[in-house]
Amino acid sequence: MSNLETILTGIQIALLVPLAVLGLHRGWMVLLYYRTRNQDLPSGIATGTLPAVTVQLPIFNERYVAARLIEQVAKLDYPRDLLQIQVLDDSTDDSTEIVARAIRGLPADLNIQHSRRLDRVGFKAGALAAGLAEASGELLAIFDADFMPPANFLLQTVGAFSDPGIGMVQTRWDHLNPDYSLLTDVQATLLDGHFVIEHLARSRTGCFFNFNGTAGIFRRSCIEDAGGWQHDTLTEDMDLSYRAQLKGWRFRYLPEVACPAELPIEMNGFLSQQHRWAKGSIQTARKLLPRILRSSVGPFAKLEALFHLLGNLAFPLIIGLILVALPLQVLRRMQGSEIPAWMASVEGLPMLFATFCVFFYYGTAQLAVGRLRWSSMIRLPMVLAAGAGMAVNNTAAIFSALKRETGEFRRTPKHNVEGRSAPEVPITYRSSRGCLPIVELLLGACASTTSVLAFAINLPWTGTFHGLFALGLLWTAWLSLRKNETQRLRLITKPA
Repeated sequence: MSNLETILTGIQIALLVPLAVLGLHRGWMVLLYYRTRNQDLPSGIATGTLPAVTVQLPIFNERYVAARLIEQVAKLDYPRDLLQIQVLDDSTDDSTEIVARAIRGLPADLNIQHSRRLDRVGFKAGALAAGLAEASGELLAIFDADFMPPANFLLQTVGAFSDPGIGMVQTRWDHLNPDYSLLTDVQATLLDGHFVIEHLARSRTGCFFNFNGTAGIFRRSCIEDAGGWQHDTLTEDMDLSYRAQLKGWRFRYLPEVACPAELPIEMNGFLSQQHRWAKGSIQTARKLLPRILRSSVGPFAKLEALFHLLGNLAFPLIIGLILVALPLQVLRRMQGSEIPAWMASVEGLPMLFATFCVFFYYGTAQLAVGRLRWSSMIRLPMVLAAGAGMAVNNTAAIFSALKRETGEFRRTPKHNVEGRSAPEVPITYRSSRGCLPIVELLLGACASTTSVLAFAINLPWTGTFHGLFALGLLWTAWLSLRKNETQRLRLITKPA
């Protein structure tokens, strides 16, 4: 083995180890899920005297779903004298007129206000803070524009606040259109893993977990005690969640209460959402990790906070692995190096075990929500590939988070899609990713070459993993580059 091959092999192993640890952590989450899922915890069903609730609907340019949201929230089964609805509208397009028309069509006894700001300072956090100043309820339920809360949502959740130490209740996200396309199916699987496995495991083992920005309820005094809504990160929900729990407030997760939402149907919109979440989590880590590590919470909770806030570091590790593996396999091929069995095991087995844990994680989540079928099991490798496909996008988000500027809160375009059909509408909301799809194509080509070379020199596991990396990157780039208007309209008007 030459000196250069030794160096490259060492770098590859240094990248593989933390990736394997992050994968094995998914397996640990599944074990915690099975250990805690049958805990007998109080439900959120309302009993006795009901509290006053303000429902907040932050909206920015949502012409296709704003009316749907307002009409759905108007169906909430809750005493009218205890219910206030705020439409916090920062829109700059005709969404404002659509909202006004929808409100005019509601019953006169429904207490609903249409609030407009003169500017968009603070983005969603600023809108929620402005709404809080005018809110009459002691509890604040928040729904993004793409959500459809069931009529009994409040009656199924406000009972949890009978415990005065509970500051927030989060419900499980469900999906309106998981079967629309392969992309929406992959997104549903990714989200189910987070909401079914991670949230339940963390919430029931005394660890921090976060409000997800929607489909949840905050106690007003919890928000105020934690310092209110702040907009120095793009994940104001995660930021407030950690600050509140550091203040001693407890959060409750209710997985039995599902709130469906629309999944993005085009790749650029999905990746824009992922970029915001990845950037915001690193911003929150910069802001709060020192305070968390100095706090009096237990070591296990601190360790879980590290995994939670820094989990996106897997993406630059994947890029580094792709960039190192290609010259390493080329060098081995040129030199005719014979790879010892122990070396092949060191390179392959950690990722093999980690991959098994990831499949176990997503498979368990699909089983829990009743979506585990043969077809979904066959598609599970695509979920792993999609994770690699997000590597360029989310790595760019991480580097962007290292700057001092918070950045713009870019909403995720939604188009009123339910099931496998959608209304025929012009595509007016777009998400641009610049040159990132070209970078994904180049990295996908690198991973493809590595996969072929690895199989040629008898490294099947290395070849398999890089083949999945290549599949995800090329799929992501291909869907991102489909900018033809006809293709986009066809994507949205897919027949039932």
